[in-house]
Amino acid sequence: MVSADRGVRKAGRWTDMMAEEGDRVVEWGDAPTEDLGVLVHLFDTADDEQEWQERALCAQTDPEAFFPEKGGSTREAKRICQGCEVRSECLEYALGHDERFGIWGGLSERERRKLKKRAI
Repeated sequence: MVSADRGVRKAGRWTDMMAEEGDRVVEWGDAPTEDLGVLVHLFDTADDEQEWQERALCAQTDPEAFFPEKGGSTREAKRICQGCEVRSECLEYALGHDERFGIWGGLSERERRKLKKRAI
């Protein structure tokens, strides 16, 4: 089992000290700088996604309405989506991440699939 003890600053870089059976130490050095831009972009994207998700009306309501059983009503979820300020971001996220279940951006999985086919 691996456990993180703490980070230690050494020679101008962070080294994570990790203990495993036999107290083997694993050091993580500097990442190549060209990879840092990719990492920054990924974290910025994650922050943007989290920001709109926090403002979504569905985050303040019962999630059961947005993931009804097969054949169940989607009416309540779609009504909530109609008044949501981040509806377009939600739909864009669902289409971009191939969400296959639930109501996203006011559309069911079947409606999103049809929309995607028309766009192709």
